[in-house]
Amino acid sequence: MKANGLLPAACAVLLLAGAPRQSAAAELVHVGITKLASDITLFLADKKGYFREAGIEADFVPFDSAAKMIAPLGIGELQVGAGAPSSGLYNAERRGIAIKIVADKATATRSYSYKALLVRKALVDSGKFRSLADLKGLKVAVVAKGSADNSILNEAAKAGGLTLAELDRVYVPFPQQPIALDNGAIDAAITAEPDVTRALRLGSAVRFMPTAAFYPDEASAVILYSGDFIAKQRDTATRFIAAYLRAVRDYDAALKNGKLAGPGAEEIIRLLVEVTQTPDPTIFRDMVPSWCNPDGTVNMASMNKDLAFFKAEGEVAQDASVDEVLDPSFVDAALKRIGPSPQGAD
Repeated sequence: MKANGLLPAACAVLLLAGAPRQSAAAELVHVGITKLASDITLFLADKKGYFREAGIEADFVPFDSAAKMIAPLGIGELQVGAGAPSSGLYNAERRGIAIKIVADKATATRSYSYKALLVRKALVDSGKFRSLADLKGLKVAVVAKGSADNSILNEAAKAGGLTLAELDRVYVPFPQQPIALDNGAIDAAITAEPDVTRALRLGSAVRFMPTAAFYPDEASAVILYSGDFIAKQRDTATRFIAAYLRAVRDYDAALKNGKLAGPGAEEIIRLLVEVTQTPDPTIFRDMVPSWCNPDGTVNMASMNKDLAFFKAEGEVAQDASVDEVLDPSFVDAALKRIGPSPQGAD
């Protein structure tokens, strides 16, 4: 795992932590990440040597959201992106920038809803916030404009009998949301782990509801490929997904009863501590982890729901379709190499 030389020193240290250097013959692949717990499958593929065995050296580059990866993916600075689908993905496709969704990265199932609606504890304790209808007029944060988390918030509003226009929506990166809740800058947020657990430990927010309660089986994060990677390095791109899915299966095996508590969980927790520079491993034992499809399949119903939201917001063309941005051929080719998973769905 190589750190991008353009990154700040602190980020470079984080990304280099514990990673073996690859051989000179390995192909360098720049991978955009959002520094969330769901990035663990990519780090695990690197740590366990699956990328190395595939002849790949992964260079992990952090972003606030996947929406901000679209431009570097479009010009080939990134080969791979990992994060939530965004309206920018569809618009890039319409501009002839071929960025494709190729695999699942995280799905918020009812058992593993790693995203949650957090609300300031003072609002809940005072009785001012008792249901989703009480979102009305509140300042609610999502990670970025154009992100699918806006669609999640829309589902929360609808479940409360509201429209998004009745909320004061603001954009705050995940790592800043716990502090913003703590100091009262925001009233609520759609937050992802481990920042959910970090916010709860500050004591000023409550996990009011998992997002799966009002948006079950949301395709909350995906693996993206740049057009150049698809066109010029197709075999490498297939090997990347095959190595990645091997790690996904190791990760899924460590999930138990809504926690990282199954076989291999402690190894994964140690890696999360290492790559996130989090000194307290209990954060990862306490958090709700994400689930990822062990065969890489993306939830199409969720993708279509988010696209309908983007259209309603006027962010993408009305004739846009999920098929324009989805390319399952790499998962199909990878499964021919490693076979289907015996684990099945959550």
